[in-house]
Amino acid sequence: MMKTYPHLGLLTIRLVVGMLFFAHGFLKFSEGIASTVAFFETIGLSGFLAYIVGFIELTGGIVMILGVGTRIVSVLFSMILIGALTTVKRSTGMLGGYELDIALLAMSVSLFLSGGGPYSLWTFMKNRGWSLPIIQQKKD
Repeated sequence: MMKTYPHLGLLTIRLVVGMLFFAHGFLKFSEGIASTVAFFETIGLSGFLAYIVGFIELTGGIVMILGVGTRIVSVLFSMILIGALTTVKRSTGMLGGYELDIALLAMSVSLFLSGGGPYSLWTFMKNRGWSLPIIQQKKD
């Protein structure tokens, strides 16, 4: 019987999602956010939303790679993807259109359900006794 490595699979998904979102956010800012602002406005969205999306993609990508706040970031990524699917990608068709967005949405939902896993900075910090009071679980 073949041995399985679910934690390495989870790490792979987290790293890929983090790198892809970071790359998208980096591109938005490095090429000048003005073109993204203009694009958002042409599809009827607030141009300011381009800054929010770019910031979430850039910083969220970094923290996703590190494995900190994985569940929160995956929800934010899912919101961005649902927004993209319902506004921009809807008319592009599946193949060559929104297939990547659906795959990233599925991966983001999986990361929300599973968390960052044992190979994450968050787990490392918890194992060393670090905690954040706002997310500590109450012990009865």
